[in-house]
Amino acid sequence: MRALKILVVVMGVMLVAGVATLIVVIALRLSQNAPARALLPPPDAPPIELPSGARIESMSMASDRLVLAILLPDGNRQLVIIDLATGRRLGIIPLRTTQ
Repeated sequence: MRALKILVVVMGVMLVAGVATLIVVIALRLSQNAPARALLPPPDAPPIELPSGARIESMSMASDRLVLAILLPDGNRQLVIIDLATGRRLGIIPLRTTQ
């Protein structure tokens, strides 16, 4: 019975030490990050033109690019790539299903 009590105390101490270590590591990593740059385009960015009736299905971001997955009214889909630094559209990739 005494061995069980010692085991429980040791595991409790290990659990508390592990959580404390995790908190310290997270705090250190957050403090070492470079200042976050603005992810939104500047206020004078041109508007993103979408066809009438189209809707945005999803958005993905990678470094300085924004990719919009667009569902068109005719059922086709396309990807619109936007530069976040300027807010300008870089290109459109049409997506078609094969029969």
